[in-house]
Amino acid sequence: MSQDAPVSIHPYFKIHPGKLEAARALLPAFVERTASEPDCRYYEFTLNGDVVFCREGYRNAAAALAHLDHVSDLLQQMLGVSDLLRLEIHGPAEELDRMRGPLGPFQPAWFVWECGWSR
Repeated sequence: MSQDAPVSIHPYFKIHPGKLEAARALLPAFVERTASEPDCRYYEFTLNGDVVFCREGYRNAAAALAHLDHVSDLLQQMLGVSDLLRLEIHGPAEELDRMRGPLGPFQPAWFVWECGWSR
């Protein structure tokens, strides 16, 4: 596996009516826990009304999967106050293939890296 084969995860959560403050209260816990992950490149939340979006990037598929395990309890809490509206996974084909089994039940949209650069 490539050491630097970046993948990103893009979940959109539709917050249940009356649960926006409960969802917002979870966000700092996600951020704090993720800050200790050495192979997380970026991690942030944005809101659009009652939709919460998380923009998150990882060194490779292994790091992304380790993150999901690391925050699984928080994710379950988030899914208790929201529905997963959409999930996108972006990255090189080889890395996405490593994630298809574990993330398949969530039915993500898989975006295969074509070209570009990063710093």
